[in-house]
Amino acid sequence: MAKESMKARERKRQRMVEQYAEKREALKKAGDWDALQKLPKNSSKVRLHNRCLLTGRPRGYMRQFGISRVTFREMALDGKIPGVKKASW
Repeated sequence: MAKESMKARERKRQRMVEQYAEKREALKKAGDWDALQKLPKNSSKVRLHNRCLLTGRPRGYMRQFGISRVTFREMALDGKIPGVKKASW
C-alpha cells in the first residue's frame, strides 16, 4: 500500500489540473508561452500518474476499472465486480 502522503500528493495534482485546465487551454491557443510558464508546474496534465483508487499502487494500473491488477484480482475473486469471473477452459 502506498504512503498516504503519496496518495494525497496525487489528489492535489488532480485538483490543480482541473482548476487550471481552461486557463492552460486558452493560453495555448493564444500562444502565450511566457504566461503558461508562470502557472504552477503541477497544473500540467502530464505530471499526473495513474494510481489505484483503493491502495495507491502506481504499477499495474487498469484504466477501465481505475484500480491495480492486484486489487482487481482480489475483488473479482470475491465477486465484487459485476460481470467478471475467473476464466476456465
